[in-house]
Order: sequence, then C-alpha cells, then structure tokens
Amino acid sequence: MNTELRAELLAEAESAELIDLADDCLAAGAEPAVLVRPQVGCVPVQVREPVRQERFLLGDALACRAEVELAGQRGWSLRLGDDRPAALAAAIVDAAARTGLDGGAADRLCQDVLARREAADREEWAELAPTIVEFEEL
Repeated sequence: MNTELRAELLAEAESAELIDLADDCLAAGAEPAVLVRPQVGCVPVQVREPVRQERFLLGDALACRAEVELAGQRGWSLRLGDDRPAALAAAIVDAAARTGLDGGAADRLCQDVLARREAADREEWAELAPTIVEFEEL
C-alpha cells in the first residue's frame, strides 16, 4: 500500500482501532520519539467546481496532526477533528507500517477501512438510484 493511501485511510479509521493497533506495535518493544506532538489547528479545504473545473476555498476544517520516529522511520498523520490520541496513534501505526514492526496489521486495518468506505458508497448510491432521471433519445 502506498504512503498516501495509507495516510488517507488511517485518517478515516476509528479512534479505538487505531489506539489498539498502536499499542500492539509498541508492545513489540520499539520506543517512539515524538517529533511533533499532536497539534490541533485549521486546514483550508479546497474543492473543484464540477462544471468549469475551477478550484475555490470552501472554508477551514479543524484537524490534528502528529509526527513520530519509530525504529528509524518517520510516521505522520493528519486527522479531521481534535482527537489527539488518535492522531498520535495513527502516526505510530504509519511508522510501524514503514518498518514492518506491525506485521502487516496496518495494511489489514486500511483494507477494513477501505471496505467500510466502499460499502457506505454503495449504500448511498442505492438510496439515490430511485431519484435518477433517465432521458430518452429521439
């Protein structure tokens, strides 16, 4: 799994599952060095208008970021909201995944998050399907 996708999926994971996985990774004996303590701030949210494809600033979102070093590898996270323990746990899990200390658990968690996202998307489309208007061609 590439770094960007892993960061995206860890940002979406549930707090409890991240904290449990981080605890498991730390139980392997590696001691993390916290490079950036969890910090809460605002990040700009930029979107692209679908017709003219122009970008514009939608507003600011509350987010929490953290960075650690574990067994010589840096781990990073950025999560929406102000859940500092989950942001720190996501950074630890990211670093553990880069070192292999997690035994593939981070990738399995990310696959679970991806499966939940896809199921939610299918459910949303199933709810929207009856409202789709189909036009006939003459």
